Amino acid sequence: MQIIGLCRFSYPAYGGFQVEHDTIEERIAYLYGEQRMEERFQLMETVALPCLKEQTDQDFELIIVIGDSLPKHHLDRLRDLCVGIPQIRIHSEPPRKQRAVMKEILNAARRDPSQPCLQFRHDDDDAVSVNFIERLRGTVSDCSGLVAKNRTIAFDFNRGYAAKVGANGITATEIHRPYYVASLGMYVEGNCHLTIMNFAHEKIHRFMPTVTITDDPMFVRTHNTFNDSRQKPVKAIPVETLTPEQEGEFLARFAMDSDHIRRVFSPG
Repeated sequence: MQIIGLCRFSYPAYGGFQVEHDTIEERIAYLYGEQRMEERFQLMETVALPCLKEQTDQDFELIIVIGDSLPKHHLDRLRDLCVGIPQIRIHSEPPRKQRAVMKEILNAARRDPSQPCLQFRHDDDDAVSVNFIERLRGTVSDCSGLVAKNRTIAFDFNRGYAAKVGANGITATEIHRPYYVASLGMYVEGNCHLTIMNFAHEKIHRFMPTVTITDDPMFVRTHNTFNDSRQKPVKAIPVETLTPEQEGEFLARFAMDSDHIRRVFSPG
């Protein structure tokens, strides 16, 4: 079954952000600010991409959506980071309404729309377990009876970590959160044009059956300077520095290398 992922990388959409701007020009200036872009690239390099490269099931695609106004030096850097991950395709779009363009991109990526597919979203500052694709595909097979009776089904791996990464490495705490973007997948039957972008992730359970899997930690949700969802006052989540043993667990499960993180985030 085809598995398609979607990642927005500083795409200047109309809508889709909690940080509001009066004009699209102001949004582009904010998104492409050098300080913000440097942090996004650091997170992409150390958190979001390594776990994709190390997936135990390599049969998936990830479309990274960028704006057609992304400066060339940023585009070149993004391409360099994605070298060695053949599943990734970078797709450029002018500013458009966020949900409409993302739905269009996902449906266009289906090799055979008459056949079912699986879809997931992947934020540029989050990680999923290296067996996420394998687990997602296997869970769909386990739920064959439910799949046969529904156009769409959400599969939610709701156990993971909230974390911060930086020059001192990783600080984290384990959490259970339903319907996060990270490690949430969706089944779509053949000849159905609905996509995972038709639904706000935290409300997806209102529109279809959902299956919750909570046995293993399956995501890392990083908290950083430019989290869109954390620009307004939110309750802080206490985190603690990982022990050497926990660092090894993060490397094995999420391909997050604490030593590499320290090097990338260290000043100079």
